[in-house]
Amino acid sequence: MKRFLVILVCSQIIFFSCTDSQIPRKISPVNWEQRKVSLAKTDSLVLGQSYLSVYSEIYSITEHRTINLTVTVSLRNISPTQDVYLLNANYYNTSGELLRTYFKDPIALKPLETLEIIIDEKDKHGGSGANFVFEWALKSENDPEPNFEAVMISTSGQQGISFLTQGIKL
Repeated sequence: MKRFLVILVCSQIIFFSCTDSQIPRKISPVNWEQRKVSLAKTDSLVLGQSYLSVYSEIYSITEHRTINLTVTVSLRNISPTQDVYLLNANYYNTSGELLRTYFKDPIALKPLETLEIIIDEKDKHGGSGANFVFEWALKSENDPEPNFEAVMISTSGQQGISFLTQGIKL
């Protein structure tokens, strides 16, 4: 009986000690429209492109069995002082066909800010050879270029897989 009361009291303490601030919040998707900025045609910006490989599925055991992956693409401004302008983010499948353009107008990334694009585990449209091409602009050639990374992850039961890819300048 004592053991039961101790378990009951402990479970009540744990249950009631969780406050709203400790409960994880759902991450809101990026509202690209609210982030858009106007760049004057007269601005002398340094333009660049980066390529990032991602995998919405990978092969397991044979070419006939695949594992779906959730993809988190991080768009990072690594400058501690200057904005970076992202002009577009295009998502292509294994065949090189354009699947999605995430924004049509330039957006600004504040110093040290990161935005994320999430590709759901159930979205297999990209395939095993999916990729992104990002176009970006800097105010000066001395400013650090943005950094693009992707984390792919999947879990099932006690098995998990995760890996990272990094973007390269084109």
